Order: sequence, then C-alpha cells, then structure tokens
Amino acid sequence: MIENKKEFKLISKKNPKSLLPNALTIFGVCLGLSSIKFAIDINYSMAVIAIAFAAILDTLDGRVARLVKGTSKVGKELDSLTDVISFGVAPGFIMYFWTLNEIGKFGWMLVLIYAVCCALRLARFNLTTIEENETWKINFFEGVPSPAAAGLVLLPLILNLSGLNQLGSSAIVSSIVILITSILMVSKIPTYSLKRIIIPRHFTIFLLLGIGIYLSLVIFYTFETLFFSGLIYIILMPISYFHYKHLNKKSVITSVQDVDEDVL
Repeated sequence: MIENKKEFKLISKKNPKSLLPNALTIFGVCLGLSSIKFAIDINYSMAVIAIAFAAILDTLDGRVARLVKGTSKVGKELDSLTDVISFGVAPGFIMYFWTLNEIGKFGWMLVLIYAVCCALRLARFNLTTIEENETWKINFFEGVPSPAAAGLVLLPLILNLSGLNQLGSSAIVSSIVILITSILMVSKIPTYSLKRIIIPRHFTIFLLLGIGIYLSLVIFYTFETLFFSGLIYIILMPISYFHYKHLNKKSVITSVQDVDEDVL
C-alpha cells in the first residue's frame, strides 16, 4: 500500500527566489540565539551588537523578498517566529543576566511578560488587514514593533555600555522600562512603520549620504549612537500618534464627502 506523503518544503519549486530572504531570516535567528550565548559569557557588548544586526536583517528580508518577488507564506511565518526569538526571548534573557536577576523571581516574571507580549503583538500583526480605502495605514504599526521594542528594552544596558552614564539602580530602571515596553507592544498606539518609507528618487543621494554618516557613527561611537537612536525613536512616538490621528480624521471627512456625493 502506497501512502501519499506530503513533504514540507521551505523553498517552493515554483518560487525559488524566496531562498535569499528566508536565508536572511534564518541568519537573524542565529544572531538572536548567539546574543543569549554572549550574555551568558558576560559579553554584553557583543550581545547588543548581535541584536542590532538581527534588527537590520529583519528590515532587509522583507524588502529583499518584495524586490526579487520572493514572498511566500512560509517566509511570513518564519519571520514571525524569528522575531519572537530575536526580539522577544533574547533581549529578555540579556537583561535578566545583566541586572534583572538581582530582583529574583520578579525579574524573571518581567522577562516572561515581555516575551508573551511580543508573541501576542506578532500574532495580532499577522491577522491585521488594511481596507482598500485606508492604504495610508500601511505607514503605521499598531503598537511598538518587536525590533524597536528590543531596542527600548536594551536601552539601559546600552546607556551603561556607552559610558555616558552609569545607572545606580539598573535593576529598578530596567524593570520599569521592560514593563512599559511590554504594554506599548500590545497597545494600539500607532507608530511609524520605518520598513514602508518610500524615498523620492531625487532624495536618494541624500539618503545614501545619511546612511554613510550613520554607519560611520555606529562604527566609531557604537553604543552612543544606538542610545541616541533609541531616544529619537521615543520622540517620534507621540509625533506618529498625532500624525495618525490627523490622517484618520482627514480620511473620515473624505469618506463622508464621498457618501454625500453618491446620495446626491
């Protein structure tokens, strides 16, 4: 008797172009797990850098998939699982090994809360759909995305590594930061989707110049640059909220006007 066995295929024969973005996603998993290993070895500098590279790959894999037309359902699910590991589990472990273990079970509870909120946020993201008449919403996330949340959670450690300031009560500060970030992830506060930013062609040269300057700062002033990048993101959060509200109000007015025209 011959059984009809279905094979699980990471790369579909009909869509071999998905190999590259999926490979980038898997590399992100390796970086997330490696960051935990670095934290265990008390090499927090490399742990933070590994998470930073994982965030860069998370930004690139989606763009590469759309560029080479290699998007797939497997890639979408793989990306979410990678985000849970690299930006949900790994940052929590890093902060626990660095300082949260000082407050015992409460510190571990915060790590669990953060990881669960990250998983819930990604599950909600996968089920989010945008109406055709609200395409502008593609420029916003609902809640803080997991890569940004990982950066915010690691901010006290990054500040400590930068040498700009040594936190006296790092466990308390880290606890507050991880709790607030967990709430922001599962909240419905709109935040900018940096993955979807479209730069006009005539601004490309300035974009490349800016990227070059930023990379130079990261190379020579790694943790100082990462810390101020985190502060800039925090400043952008209220701006994105009011921007979203303005666009939403404008969209509602336009919809009402269209309905009135149809009635007339």
